[in-house]
Amino acid sequence: MIGTIADGVARGVEQAIASVNGALFEPVIRLGVTGLSRAGKTVFITALVANLMDRARMPQLQAAAQGRIVSAWLQPQPDDTVPRFDYEAHLGAMTGPAPHWPDSTRAISELRLSLKVRPAGWLSGLAGLRTVHLDIIDYPGEWLLDLALMDRPYATWAEETLARIAARPMAADFLRAAAAADPAARLDEPVAQGLAARFTAYLTAARAAGFSDCTPGRFLLPGELAGSPVLTFAPLPKPEAARRGALWREMERRYDAYRREVVRPFFRTHFARIDRQVVLVDALGAIHAGPQAVEDMRRAMAGILAAFRPGRASWLADLLGARRVERILFAATKADHLHHSQHGRLTAIMEAMLREARDRADFTGAKTMALSLASLRATVEETVPQGGGTLDCVRGTLLSTGRQAAMYPGELPADPGALLIPARDGAARWLDADFAVMGFAPARVTLKPGEGPPHIRLDRAAEFLIGDRLA
Repeated sequence: MIGTIADGVARGVEQAIASVNGALFEPVIRLGVTGLSRAGKTVFITALVANLMDRARMPQLQAAAQGRIVSAWLQPQPDDTVPRFDYEAHLGAMTGPAPHWPDSTRAISELRLSLKVRPAGWLSGLAGLRTVHLDIIDYPGEWLLDLALMDRPYATWAEETLARIAARPMAADFLRAAAAADPAARLDEPVAQGLAARFTAYLTAARAAGFSDCTPGRFLLPGELAGSPVLTFAPLPKPEAARRGALWREMERRYDAYRREVVRPFFRTHFARIDRQVVLVDALGAIHAGPQAVEDMRRAMAGILAAFRPGRASWLADLLGARRVERILFAATKADHLHHSQHGRLTAIMEAMLREARDRADFTGAKTMALSLASLRATVEETVPQGGGTLDCVRGTLLSTGRQAAMYPGELPADPGALLIPARDGAARWLDADFAVMGFAPARVTLKPGEGPPHIRLDRAAEFLIGDRLA
């Protein structure tokens, strides 16, 4: 017994020493890449890794500009139970002879990129090269929204959901079925399954229409949980009284099981270990969809970020693995769909959309930044004559036809309130402007030795997220 205890203590000491040595001499940065559907998480990760490996297009990343990143290479990730992010296939899709966008994220994945770095300043003459590991964790956007459910009981979630979707045409079929059901009646499994199926159909249609609050996320990407009771519930109005075994009680029980068995383990295993975070937002898509989609996106992102633990961890806690999110980047993607003269306005709009969540992060000590970027630039800019004047447009290959086309998406307002105020007030449409969005395919590129794929401000994003750890 004493020998067993001694062996256990010895192993614990060895593990602690290994953790300290790793944090001091081969530090690990765990970067979470999150966002909503179609925000471009897969493209962001692929382009970031490609440009860290071939750094000619990364002048704003100081360690690259100063030549202190000697080499970068991929190696096996530390989590053996998490699928590897398929970097090679995604890069081939984006930069191959027939470039196309890679498939969107449908499961959690991870990738480790190791960087051999020469220290900056006076340390460069005293210390040799050191290795910094960048572990990138990719999460399905649909699952992120579930983090907002962690502190919401079923009654609250159901009431909020029913109120929010009441005026949405795509919810009409589900709302009729919910109104016809008796929440106080004894559970009838076919009724429960029918309600869940109609609610899932609504979520699918809402996501296609540009809405962001499509929870529970696993209803859209069920995986191995498809058909299980944990995915067979829907929001119902609370009856005055509901006995045990009633439909409402069973919906509540399954919702609680979903939070307990799906959401909480996902948060505890993956999100709670992140120390740097990217939040990608397709703000242009929401603006195109209308005021309700903009307000919906603002609420959804605030709910997601409320589940993080922002703030600076103490150095000792960090060494021992008690991580907190130290830096959060809010990035409006697809900046290449706008002329560069409007990029500042896009950034300002996104800053305003996320003001509440950003202030919370700043207050607790995390560093935050907002910018607009394009992980892979798919367009070029051009000026088109129009009615005696000119329009600043972007030109690219349309996904729908494969033909080249120039697009003027409309002028974003200088004051973000021109969008956010009508969105908060529940306006059905923009009164004084129209905003267009076209889908562009990746452009064919010829990369010179040392060049990564073309982008907009990906180097600035990298400098903010990891630049301090490469000094």
